[in-house]
Amino acid sequence: QVQLVESGGGLVQPGGSLRLSCAASGSIFSINDMAWYRQAPGKQRELVASITSGGTTNYADSVRGRFTISRDNAKNTVYLQANSLKPEDTAIYYCNAKILPNRGRGFRDYWGQGTQVTVSS
Repeated sequence: QVQLVESGGGLVQPGGSLRLSCAASGSIFSINDMAWYRQAPGKQRELVASITSGGTTNYADSVRGRFTISRDNAKNTVYLQANSLKPEDTAIYYCNAKILPNRGRGFRDYWGQGTQVTVSS
């Protein structure tokens, strides 16, 4: 069994900051790319940021320069530092990871349960 558990969401005022964390646990042999997605009400889920196992990052244009993705491979954890938050950043944020389970036959996508981020005064 493999699980992704997110934490760190909440209510923050415009201009504020939050740090999201996502820890992968269970029967894991290897983790490849990790990423954060978000889904706002009435909108499709979109990629926010991704990071390879080697540390190469990619960002959506809407968050570049404000958000930073990082990971700790020893802890199987990915982080999202979100600064200068705007009301339009309000969404449920989901963690995603491409994981090869122990005794698995290939990498597959795993998702966290989601954490709510609300930016409002």
